[in-house]
Amino acid sequence: MTSDQTSPTDPAELRVGVIGLGFAGSTHLEAFSSLPGARVVALAGQEEARLHELGSAYGVERLVADWEDVVAMDDLDVISIGVPNALHHPIAMAALRSGKHVFCEKPLATTGDLAAEMVRAARDADRVLEVAYNHRRRADVAFLADWLADDPIGDVYHARASWMRRAGVPGMGSWFTNKEASGGGPMIDLGSHVLDIALHLLGEPRVTSVSAVAYGVLGAAGRGGRVYGVSSAPTGSAFDVEDFSSALLRLDDGGSLQLQASWASYSKVHEDIEVELLGATGGARLHVDDYATDGTLTLYSDVLGQPAETRPAVHVPAGHHRTVIEGFIASVRSGAGGAAPAGGEARYQGRHGEYALHRSRVVDAIYASAEQGREVEVPQDEVDATGRTGSEGGVR
Repeated sequence: MTSDQTSPTDPAELRVGVIGLGFAGSTHLEAFSSLPGARVVALAGQEEARLHELGSAYGVERLVADWEDVVAMDDLDVISIGVPNALHHPIAMAALRSGKHVFCEKPLATTGDLAAEMVRAARDADRVLEVAYNHRRRADVAFLADWLADDPIGDVYHARASWMRRAGVPGMGSWFTNKEASGGGPMIDLGSHVLDIALHLLGEPRVTSVSAVAYGVLGAAGRGGRVYGVSSAPTGSAFDVEDFSSALLRLDDGGSLQLQASWASYSKVHEDIEVELLGATGGARLHVDDYATDGTLTLYSDVLGQPAETRPAVHVPAGHHRTVIEGFIASVRSGAGGAAPAGGEARYQGRHGEYALHRSRVVDAIYASAEQGREVEVPQDEVDATGRTGSEGGVR
């Protein structure tokens, strides 16, 4: 590495390579380009015209077709992954093994086992592995998290989380509707977002078991389609993922969570995102109707023995991807430079993607339960003395 190149522990500007030209990749590109302390110097994608369009718009120095060429660049600090789900694992593994930090579009991988390999690789390399669970960075979610810190509703014994679309299959015949490429349908695509919000607001309990159903009635019949942000040409494959799924999740603190996700259903026309918490002395509801930016929160309580509702005035600006990437950059910088921690402790302890791995395990269990028609235990990943991830779990 030459003297003018930036190393992963150099406090100077982080050099970023973005892989992917669709909605995710271009959003990552825009966010990294807008933030101080980072500069996108390489961009990869197969669509040549789009590659040069984005490269010109953001002043990217190196434009290549193949992701392998970006990962092989030894003067990069960060690889940003915004490609179909099945490519997350191979790109991240190569990037982490080459000593680069990784920002990955959600989900972490198409399966929990592959996600666990990514976490192990991040620990082995001691590099940050962050996932684009950007909706937890919404201003209304942040308000709720701060409000709940004072325990205003007592112990939460049940929660509901859902993301429902009437007609929103993202590209019939594309990688989204091909299980090998995507890992699943709306539960892995949309459900993982509201699962993340709910677990975040609940204080990160572990999901111990799930009982789930999944259906592909409308999508398999060619109904409910909508094309947007698809970064690769249609595969022409059959629709082999679900278009609706519902699950009951049991939590290790004794609580429960009902989770639903739909790409296509005969329901309200607007996109509908909701998280509701039922506590012993009160409740809270986040309801985002058609991507609303105001009036999304309702707090429930009793006042002088009568039901009361409070609606906090919280505006939700755009830019959740920018916020999560800003946090990622801060995480990378938190361990950069200076002496290594005493006792061989990792610089980036707790920033190796562990929380995202648990989400992947839960989604896996939901699909297994729906397929097997029984309640399924969620594998619980632990760190052993070598710093590696193991798991236990099975079918109940």
